[in-house]
Amino acid sequence: MGAISFNQIPVNLLTPGQYVEFDNSRAISGLVAMPQRLLLIAPKLPAGTAAADVPLQISRESDGISGLGRGSIGAAMVSAVFRVTDTLETWLLPIADLDAGVAATGSLSIGGSPAEAGIIHLYVAGASVPVGIGPGVDAASIALTLSDAINADPDLPVTAAADASTVTVTAKHKGSLGNGIDLRLNYYPLSEKTPSGLSIAITPMAGGTGDPPISAALAAIGALQYNTLVSACNDPASIALIERELDTRWGPLYQNDGHCHFGLRGSIGSINNFLAARNNPHTSFWALEPGEPGAPWVKATLAGVTAAYYLAIDPARPLQTLPLPGWLSAPAGLRFTRAERNNLLSYGAATTIVDAGGNTAIERAVTAYTQNPGGLSDPSYRDIETMYTLSYLRYSVRARISQKFPRFKLADDGTHFAPGQAVVTPIIIRAELIALFRDWEEAGLVENLDQFKKDILVSRNLSDVNRIDVLLPPNIVNQFRVFAAQIQFRL
Repeated sequence: MGAISFNQIPVNLLTPGQYVEFDNSRAISGLVAMPQRLLLIAPKLPAGTAAADVPLQISRESDGISGLGRGSIGAAMVSAVFRVTDTLETWLLPIADLDAGVAATGSLSIGGSPAEAGIIHLYVAGASVPVGIGPGVDAASIALTLSDAINADPDLPVTAAADASTVTVTAKHKGSLGNGIDLRLNYYPLSEKTPSGLSIAITPMAGGTGDPPISAALAAIGALQYNTLVSACNDPASIALIERELDTRWGPLYQNDGHCHFGLRGSIGSINNFLAARNNPHTSFWALEPGEPGAPWVKATLAGVTAAYYLAIDPARPLQTLPLPGWLSAPAGLRFTRAERNNLLSYGAATTIVDAGGNTAIERAVTAYTQNPGGLSDPSYRDIETMYTLSYLRYSVRARISQKFPRFKLADDGTHFAPGQAVVTPIIIRAELIALFRDWEEAGLVENLDQFKKDILVSRNLSDVNRIDVLLPPNIVNQFRVFAAQIQFRL
């Protein structure tokens, strides 16, 4: 037997010739890039061409919209993805409405008659529906004009019907999600107003029931890894199924981990009460402020895709201050206060703020994990950056070991084998893991090399001679979030 462990050239080769094989086990130095995939759990309308419960990869916004149906919740999510980036590998998981479900409804009640020509500035789920009217038009005519304007926009998530002076607005989807569609007037009060003499009373969307089951859809995604998921379905039953799926995927026997984003609209109390029943590090719930006119599933998509895009560049760098493109922020008087946002964060709600330019930006992207199994406060998995960093560290460990030692023999430390032999020992693996830590450190993912070298354990398993057991103790870097100072002045 030769000193070099060839992978393909046999030792009993007798025919003359020059035989050269390739070995890529040392071809890659430094850290590897982790593939990124996005999965939208996206409700579809019957007009959508995509099959329900069957994952579908898209590369263009138009493909997603046609697959899910114009005006669908899923189509709005697809548009939000491409508002952030077109560089992520994007998949859809279309969800059909429950046949027995009931669609949410709301209404616009018209009163009086306009004393002047003007524009009714209606907003449906954050989308502007301007309607011009002349002076003296009666309420029934205005109701019909409003209804026609709503129906003329196929991308709105509602349809409308006029009856005398009332416009009834109905969600295109059945189920409770329609209750989250916002109806309002005059988002920009300095430039928008209802013509004098005219009154419009809005009854919010409500009454939607019957959420679609997603168990069949989740079963269809298979073992393919989706690093980031966004789910429009935010009912407790759907959330529990997604939590269970992600818990399994994060397990050591699967290792195709991911993180799911949801949107939640409500008061401080209702959001906190909802999250008090949740405690999972693989989910983030984006709180909608009372004055935000957009839909929860759109905010979740914008925030989730923004997180996915930037965490793929650097999983440890904080997301704070990153804007959500095209999202309408809440008016100044209808925003959560700092104390309220702090309270939401303590319950596991991710928060946003409005910057000086009026843009909604990520404040802190926390997970829904707040307590350990004993019910005590536990910040270890609080931030999404921690979860993405851990996911990347595990991926890069697996990549390094499988790349460097793909078909190696295993021996004890101190074994004397010829150079070139495909043999690895615990001390060689330890040295490789320390080298990997240095790569992590240079990338700004970990700190404290001395502690790592002191605490790392690499040993051959006592029961299985073919197995190496390793304790990896990286000290992952944290995020600079709070600067506290005391100005101790002198006179």
